Amino acid sequence: MENEINSNSSGWVFFVKVSFAVALLATGAGVVFAPTDLLVKGYMAVCALFLVSTTITLSKTMRDEHEGKRIHNRISDARAQQLLKEYTE
Repeated sequence: MENEINSNSSGWVFFVKVSFAVALLATGAGVVFAPTDLLVKGYMAVCALFLVSTTITLSKTMRDEHEGKRIHNRISDARAQQLLKEYTE
């Protein structure tokens, strides 16, 4: 079994998580303190949550697609290596 290599440093992961939290809090504060009525604030809050949700879904889908291509390429490479090995024997 191949060892898994983490390409992101712990500092980068921390930065990304803190940035996400700060952005979410800033958006929430902007919605709460906006000088408008409750209906508009509710609409803005739902839109912000929907945007966060779809962003997470999009990034996960793109990552899964990338991982699927990597696995497919590894299988193709292994098949090619096996054919070369059989041919040279």
